[in-house]
Parts: sequence; structure tokens; C-alpha cells
Amino acid sequence: MSTVELHRPPTGPGVPEVPDDVRQLRPRLRAAAARWGPVLLTYGVLKLAGFAVFMYLLDSTGDFRRKNPRFGGGAHAWDVLASWDGWWYQQIALHGYDPALKPVPGATGLITLEGNSAAFFPLYPALMRLVSEVTGLGPYGAGMTVSVIASFAAALGVYTVTRHLGGHRAGLVAAGLWAVWPGSGTEWSGYSESLYTALAAWACHAVVTRRWITAGLLTGAAGLCRPTAVALIAALAVAVVLSLRRREDGVRRPLAALAVAPLGLVGYLGWVNHRMGDINGYSKLQDGAWAHKFDGGVHTFDVLTSVPVGRFDYLFAMPFEDVIGVCVVLMVPVLTVLLVRVRPPAVLIVYTVLSYLMVMTTQQIFGNVSRYLLPLFPLYVPLALAMRRLRWPSLLTVLGTAALASGSYAGYVLFELGVP
Repeated sequence: MSTVELHRPPTGPGVPEVPDDVRQLRPRLRAAAARWGPVLLTYGVLKLAGFAVFMYLLDSTGDFRRKNPRFGGGAHAWDVLASWDGWWYQQIALHGYDPALKPVPGATGLITLEGNSAAFFPLYPALMRLVSEVTGLGPYGAGMTVSVIASFAAALGVYTVTRHLGGHRAGLVAAGLWAVWPGSGTEWSGYSESLYTALAAWACHAVVTRRWITAGLLTGAAGLCRPTAVALIAALAVAVVLSLRRREDGVRRPLAALAVAPLGLVGYLGWVNHRMGDINGYSKLQDGAWAHKFDGGVHTFDVLTSVPVGRFDYLFAMPFEDVIGVCVVLMVPVLTVLLVRVRPPAVLIVYTVLSYLMVMTTQQIFGNVSRYLLPLFPLYVPLALAMRRLRWPSLLTVLGTAALASGSYAGYVLFELGVP
């Protein structure tokens, strides 16, 4: 009997036939594993290395055990990952929203409002609730599940966009950079950055590949995730205008995408304002309760002129966090110039520039800019194009070292030395 006959599936009476769809599924799964496996492995290994260092640093200091579980504390190191904003997302998943403009009792002077969950957009906690209902996990486990899965989806999106511009090797490098970037400590935590970045990356890829309806739907979903989706909506609008001018894809699909894209953002803000009984309720809540407001860049300028001379007397000063924030803020314009020189599709440039400007012109806890700028994935493109020329040993050394270091600068500094 030949080797082929030994391995041939049995056939004949009494032996069930394998359905055609199952036969077709197996080669597709093998092809998908060959295509996406290296990306998932690259991101997962690098992220796990940094995450392990992060957890070790938290556990070795033990400071989190003396903090309120709501404000960066907990019984275990991993509890810290769902504190601060993560605590609010859990409350939404458990109890829903109660939008209101409530003055703080006894407050005097400037209007001070009581913080409430309406400041946090609904898509992430909605997915937390869904996962919790399906799996039986609590809000913490459900939130971490959503974030980790979304982080891998974002890695695939970053890889796909970069591969379109520079090939497979550049795409792998870009996925690796997503794992070690400043602020990447929030990728595996109870925060919405991973979900938003995944939606933004795949929306931009859909625009680049001219799948307009998909782009519109993903952008609309991103608008239910973070207010900075304004930049993504504007980038899609520019791409639509350019498409109409070039007459590439007709009129209906690009215009349909443009119509769908703002529905998530406008719908949520409209609902919040209606529930608050104020046409500008969301903005008033952000300013009065969270001190987040448009200031034209005054606060950012104050920090950028203070930190380099060792002065930390500005609003929300946090030295360790702010030094990293200043480095990131000054690095973005340089990388943006390099990105423009690559001549990528306009959607990537517009999305990057507008996202950056939105963060820079907003008063907020400055140290958080490394987290707020984390979704600017197009910035990885010029670095990935340059780093793809390195030999594998050199490339692994660079990314591996950055992964280990990210446990400190991208995780520990945010969650333990600052407020993420």
C-alpha cells in the first residue's frame, strides 16, 4: 500500500462525506494563518514582553495597594488596568448612562460640575456588556477581553495599511511599533484606545482600497468610540471630495459613505445634549467636570515652555508623565513631515494632522497626550519604511529592546506615576 493511500480519507458506505463548504474552509484557514499569523505573533510577543515588565514594576513597588481602587489602586497589580477611566466604563456597562449637568454642592466661583459617565462614549462599554452577557465574565474581564481582541485587530489594520505602501516587511515593523509606542500601556487595559485605533485603521484602509460603504460604516462606529473621530470623519470627507473630482468610483457610494460617517458621533452628542436639556451640554460637562476644553493650545504651549526648563507649576503637572508627553508632542511634527514625503493617500495625512491638532488645542492632563496620540498610526509608516532595511537580528534587537522598555515608559509611568 502506498503512502498516498495510507493518508487518503476513508470513503465508501457508512463513512460520512465531508461537506464542500468544510473542504473549502480548511485551505482558507491555512491561507489566513499564513497571511496574518506573523503579524499577530509579532505584535503579541512584543506586547506581552512589555506587559510583563509593566506588571513586574507595579507589583514590585506595591504603591497601588495603598490607593483607592477607583484611582489607580487595587488588591492586585492587574486591577490598576481598570481604574480611572476604566472604572467609569465598568459603571456604564453595569448601569448605563445618566446624563446631567449637576453643580457640585458648595462650589463657588467658576461653574464646577459633577463628573458623570456621559463624558465617555458608548461603543466600548456596550461591547463590554455584550461580552459579559455572552461569556458570563464580569465587567473587568469583559473589558479586558474587548481591549485585547481590539488591539490585535488594530495591529492587523496597521499592518495592512503599511503593507499597501511599503510591503510585507514594513507592515510587520509597523505592527511591532504599535505594540511599543508611547501610551501603548492602555492597549491591554480598560480603555477604548485599542478599539478606536482598530476602527480608524481599517476605515482608512477601506478608503485607500475604495470600499466606500465599509469606510463610512467603520467611521460611523468610530464616532461612537471617541470624540476625536471628528478627524477621521474629516479625512473621509476629503477623500470623498478627491474621488468625486477624479470621477473614480461614481457618486453614490462615496456620498453614501460621507452621509453615514458622522452618524455615530452626531447621534451620541445629540442624545447627550437632549438628555441634559442643553444644546451644548456635552462640552459644558467636559469643561465643568473634567477641565477638558478647547483653548487654542494655550495649555500645551505653557507645558512645552515649562518642562524643558524644569518648571512644573502649570495645571495638572505630573513630571514623569509630562516629560514623555513633551517628547511625543515634539516627535509628531517630525514624523508627519517624513510621512508626507512618502506621498501616502490624503486620508492618512488629514487624519494624522487633524488628530494632532485636536489634542494640542485642548486643555487636559498633558501627560495623557501619549495616550491621546496613540491612534495616530500613520506615523508608524515612515519609521517602518526605514526600519525594514535592517537585517532581522538588528530589527529584533531594536523592537525587543523597545518592548521591554515600554513596560516603564508606556505603562508604569502612565498608570502608577501619573493619571492615564
